[in-house]
This record gives sequence, structure tokens and C-alpha cells, in this order.
Amino acid sequence: MKILIIGAAGTIGQAVTSALENDHQIITAGRKSGDVIMDITSNDSIYTALESVGTLDAIICAAGDVGFNHFEDLTAADWEKGIRSRLMGQINLTQIGMKYLSSHGSITLTAGIIADHSIAQGTSAATLNGAIEHFVKSVANELPNRQRINVVSPSVVTESLGAYGDFFPGFFSVDASDVAKYYVRAVLGVETGKTLKAFGGN
Repeated sequence: MKILIIGAAGTIGQAVTSALENDHQIITAGRKSGDVIMDITSNDSIYTALESVGTLDAIICAAGDVGFNHFEDLTAADWEKGIRSRLMGQINLTQIGMKYLSSHGSITLTAGIIADHSIAQGTSAATLNGAIEHFVKSVANELPNRQRINVVSPSVVTESLGAYGDFFPGFFSVDASDVAKYYVRAVLGVETGKTLKAFGGN
């Protein structure tokens, strides 16, 4: 399979690449590095990158920024950051990407555990993660040519505990290699419209 992985330089993206690269043709993408440069907040960037790689069998997005702050301190810029990237970035990637996807091809997006389990300063992230999950459930009914779409919702990744662990007290962390298995399941399986919850022990 010919698979595009967006956010391939990130912790999860690297693990997904490692899980798939031995058996498939992997094309990596990111805002600053990769086989192709893609910024999912820009439709022009999405189009340009996809034009350069041609028809794909799978698109994986392991990217999407969100803003964290106490609700009373969340600014319009905090909300806009997540809306443009985590939400509309992935929605636009889907709408444009399906035109470059083969029959029976798949798209896999990324959400997060905060949609199900609240954390301090996580209201914006929870809202946008939840929106992506509902988007995937709905749009799965409208993709052409028997294309599939799913979203992986991971807990905090073990390798990122140093940076984010204080935001997730008492949460089970998940190794990036284990999170990657859910992306493999989404790409190689038959499910569609699903949220695959990589929550570890919870």
C-alpha cells in the first residue's frame, strides 16, 4: 500500500511509520520536514502536497494542534489555533484527500482521551476532539468509492509524560508503539466511522 503519514516526525507519527514501513510504501509529511511539506491549516498546502504524491491507498493524520488554558483565560486565538488545526485542518484534509484516495482506501484522523475524560485547562481540546469524533461517524456515510475513515483517540503517550504528565494525573499512559497498533488497525482493517480508543488500562 502507498500510505501518507502526516505528522510523521512526531512521537506517534514515528511509531506509526515504524509499524508500517516494512510492508508498505510510506510517504512522510509535516510542516517543516518529510518527503513532502504539508500544513493542514492551509488548503493550498494540502492540495500542493497531495498533487505531488498522486493516488494513495491510505492517509494518516497524526497532527493537529490545540490550545490549553483555563476556561476563563481562553482567548479567541487559543480557540482559533485548535479550530484551524485539530478540527478544520483534519476536516479539510479529508475533503481534499478523498479525491486522491484509491477505491477502498482509508483516512485515519487523530483525537484524544480528553474528549471522554476531562482534565484541567482542557475544555478547548475536549470540544475539538469530540467534534472530530462526531465528524468521522457522520462523514463515513458519505465517502465515495467505498472509502473508509476512522479516528484514533489516544491517552497521554508514555514518551510524552515529561512534557504533559502533570496534565494527566492518575491517567494510564500508553506507549507510542501500542498507540500505533490502532492506526494499523484503522488502515488494514475493515471498520469505518469508528473512534478507536487507545486508553491503556482505562
